[in-house]
Amino acid sequence: MSMWDDEYVKLLKKIRADGVEVVNRTGINSVKIPSWHFSLDIGEEFPILTTKQLFIRQAVLEMLWIYQAQSNDVRWLQERNVNIWNEWEIDEDGFWTATQMVPDGSGGLVKKEIRKEFGKEWSHTIGTAYGWIVRKFGLIDELIYKLKYNRTDRRMVMSLWQNDYLETAVLPSCVWSSEWDVTDGRLNAWVHQRSCDVPLGLPFNVTQYSVLLSMLAQVTGLKPGRLDWSIKDAHIYVNQISGVVEQIRRYDENGGGLPSPKLWLNPELDDFYKFDNSAECRDVKLIGYQHMGKISFPIAQ
Repeated sequence: MSMWDDEYVKLLKKIRADGVEVVNRTGINSVKIPSWHFSLDIGEEFPILTTKQLFIRQAVLEMLWIYQAQSNDVRWLQERNVNIWNEWEIDEDGFWTATQMVPDGSGGLVKKEIRKEFGKEWSHTIGTAYGWIVRKFGLIDELIYKLKYNRTDRRMVMSLWQNDYLETAVLPSCVWSSEWDVTDGRLNAWVHQRSCDVPLGLPFNVTQYSVLLSMLAQVTGLKPGRLDWSIKDAHIYVNQISGVVEQIRRYDENGGGLPSPKLWLNPELDDFYKFDNSAECRDVKLIGYQHMGKISFPIAQ
C-alpha cells in the first residue's frame, strides 16, 4: 500500500481534528495547523496519491517550467494545456486583478478588489517569482555542478524566496526552499513550504519534487534517496472540506491506499535539460498507476 497516502491522510485527519479556522487574504476561510513534517524514501517508493487521481503530466511540466525552462511566462504552460497558473497571470496591459482580503488599518481585514500594476513588460507572466528567480541566480545549474563535482558541499541550497523581488511577484513562492545532500551515493532533499494548500497544492508539489530529485540523481550518477518535507501553515479551505471528507472515507474503507506505481525516466538521458518538456512529456511515465478517481478542489486565489 502507498506510504505517501498514509502520510497524507494522517495530515488531513490532523487538520480536521485540531485545526483552527482563520481568515486569510483570499476571502475564503481556512482551517490550519501551524506546522507539519514528513519523510519519504523516494528510492523505495515513488509518491503519488492513489486515494485520488493526480495528473502526472501537468505536475512534471509545471516543475520543468520552473527549473528547466526557468520561465515565469504563463503562456509556456498554456501552450502545453497546463492552466494552473492562469489566475495569477498579469494581463496584456501589465495589470493583475483579484478580490482579496487586505488590511483595514485597524488590525483587521476587509474584502477589496485589488488592481496591481506591474508594467506591460511583465504581461502574461507571474512577475519576479519561481522560474525567474531560478534563472537570475543560476540555482539549478549550481546545484547540478556541485552534485557532480563537490558532493560533500553543505551549502547546496536553492532559495526561491528573495526579499528584493517579493513586491514585483504576483505570488511569492509557497514552496520556497530546498536543501540537498549526498549520503552513501543517494541524493536527498529537504523541502520547505511556507504556506500549504493541502488538498490542492501539496499532492502536486510532493510528486514534482520527487520527479526533480529522481531526474537530478540520474543525470549526476546518483540514486534517489529521502525527501523530507516541512510545512508552515498547513491548511484546508472551508470550501474543500467535502472533498477532504470523501478522500478520507476512501482511505478508511479501503484500509489504506492502493499499491504505488513505478516512475520511469528515459534512461538514455544524462542531461537535465534534455528531458522532454513538450506537451507529451515523453521522458516521464508512471508504470502501474492505480487510483480511486478524481476529486475536484476549488482554487483560492
